[in-house]
Amino acid sequence: MPDNPPLEHPRPVSELTYEEARDELVRVVGDLEQGSLTLDESLRLWERGEALAGRCEEWLVGARRRLEAARRGAASDESGDEE
Repeated sequence: MPDNPPLEHPRPVSELTYEEARDELVRVVGDLEQGSLTLDESLRLWERGEALAGRCEEWLVGARRRLEAARRGAASDESGDEE
């Protein structure tokens, strides 16, 4: 995949999968850690990183809820078998 300029973000964060958001967040952190960006570029990249982190959190919260629902379903199936 070709390298994109650090501030080029063709897709809205809300459309990204967990893996896409996580991978882009890793790139954002790397770009910020290099310290070679202007202040304005750094601020815009920081804001993108915040949005990406929020998107990852949304996915993780959703996954946690699905796991909890599956566990509750399995527990109720097991208790139903005992009756």
